[in-house]
Amino acid sequence: MKRQTRLVEVRTRILKENDVTARRLRQRFQDDKVFVVSLVSSPGSGKTMFLEKTLERLREGGWRVAALVGDLATENDAARLGRARVPVRQITTGTVCHLEATMVETALEGWSIPDLDFLFIENVGNLVCPATYDLGEDLRLVLFSTTEGEDKPLKYPTIFNTADLAVITKMDLATAVEFDAEAARKNIGEVRPGMEILEVSAKSGAMMDAWLDSLRQRKHDREEDRSTPKGANSSELADPLGRPAG
Repeated sequence: MKRQTRLVEVRTRILKENDVTARRLRQRFQDDKVFVVSLVSSPGSGKTMFLEKTLERLREGGWRVAALVGDLATENDAARLGRARVPVRQITTGTVCHLEATMVETALEGWSIPDLDFLFIENVGNLVCPATYDLGEDLRLVLFSTTEGEDKPLKYPTIFNTADLAVITKMDLATAVEFDAEAARKNIGEVRPGMEILEVSAKSGAMMDAWLDSLRQRKHDREEDRSTPKGANSSELADPLGRPAG
């Protein structure tokens, strides 16, 4: 029992330290008026292609965008995202299976954040570890592909509960792999009732306009919310993971 108690204490301390840094980042992002989006998924979900197309289309629309990319060892994803011709930085985590707020803060050194409209953070491919680590983001996307099956939300409920938007990717392959979209939506609803769900194909472009419209609207709504005077007891920098400020 002592060993288990010690592990719990260490984990609690680490999460507490992460929360402090995440709140500092969130305040910084708010002050700099940049909308921050994080993406979580398992490996092979199509997350990097989805982000590449998102960055490319936002840039072409006149938006100022940049991305941070987390990976255990390689810089392959950062090189790939560079094709969108936007600033990209790699965060190599080594043996750590998720990004932490301190990693994000360090990676941003030397960047002029006020020059951005959107900052995207692509987490390490993992549906377990990133769930409890706040990165100071405004919006967290959880992605899973048609090739992974409809039961991903039931297998990994925590990550879906900490996300704001579910994106089902590779819809161009749905028929070929006999993907049951209705069952997938039902499973998401069981885990996180009412969460917005988008079914996209970054390859064909299907529903990418709907995603970008949703993104721009969320940025607008957040800016409106930030410009509204807050009551003395409100929490303007509330943690999207639902943990109370400490």
